[in-house]
Amino acid sequence: MNVMVTGGAGYIGSHTVKQLLELGHKVVVVDNLFRGHEKAVCEGAAFHKIGLWETEKLAEILLKNQVDCVMHFAALAYVSESVAEPLSYYENNTAGAICLLNAMKLAQVKRFIFSSTCATYGEPSSTPIAESTKQEPVNPYGWSKLCVERVLKDYGVADNEFSYVGLRYFNVAGCAADGSLGEDHSPETHLIPVALHTALQNRKKITVYGTDYGTPDGTCIRDYVHVEDLSNAHIMAMNSMKSGEGTFYNVGIGKGYSVRQVLDAIRRVTGVDFPIEYGKRRPGDPPVLYANAQKIRTKLGWSAKYTEIEPIVETAWNWFKSHPNGYSD
Repeated sequence: MNVMVTGGAGYIGSHTVKQLLELGHKVVVVDNLFRGHEKAVCEGAAFHKIGLWETEKLAEILLKNQVDCVMHFAALAYVSESVAEPLSYYENNTAGAICLLNAMKLAQVKRFIFSSTCATYGEPSSTPIAESTKQEPVNPYGWSKLCVERVLKDYGVADNEFSYVGLRYFNVAGCAADGSLGEDHSPETHLIPVALHTALQNRKKITVYGTDYGTPDGTCIRDYVHVEDLSNAHIMAMNSMKSGEGTFYNVGIGKGYSVRQVLDAIRRVTGVDFPIEYGKRRPGDPPVLYANAQKIRTKLGWSAKYTEIEPIVETAWNWFKSHPNGYSD
């Protein structure tokens, strides 16, 4: 299949491109490199540095490459930044997706895989979180993604040949098992890479926000899905698509690990007793978030290869040790 991957120079997009190429698909990557890395674009993929708002150019690329399916990862994804700069998030995430869909309409491309998020659920009152859980985002990032979900539903009604799958994923972690690709964000906010940078002495300390939650050890619990398992979910979703159908899936391992458990695992894997500071809770951090992933297991037969935290951390540590400065090494 011929696949366009937007955001294919980013963390999740690059890992998905790698898997697509290994399976024999033809891939064209579209990325403006605002937060992506050209070094992360896998050899064998065509690359175009272009923004989502360039609708006519995108349509030309789609037509030239005879694209069958678009996987859309390109987006801004920092919650705190979305609160400070909401217009940027609606412009990039919501309007950008609409520009891309318009390009697909011009090129008559009918298959769309959307990178959504568990942030569309906001702060649910109970876990595990199923697809039927009420979606009430608590920040512009979550709303910017939920708006696109609404657009997809409406467009699917208007065009009975258009098919889409939206994947709502939880905390993505880990790096390519073969060490070829990794996680390089600036700024970095994810727990595992921040802790690994601290272990590498690239940071002085890591701060744990809140130790008084109603959890067994007082710290927040989250669902960590390995990036390669997530990439596989995208490909299985693409292979399952039927004309005129649309659906959404949660993607997670179905259980959670606390912040303390993750940090303990990182200490064991790295052998480094890095400094940890304990601070106050951050506003809007729910105590427990993890997925009910029964729907994607039942409908697509997907299951996570990585279900324990230490193997996830090991794949990340393998990459961070050899790339302490990310893709600039």
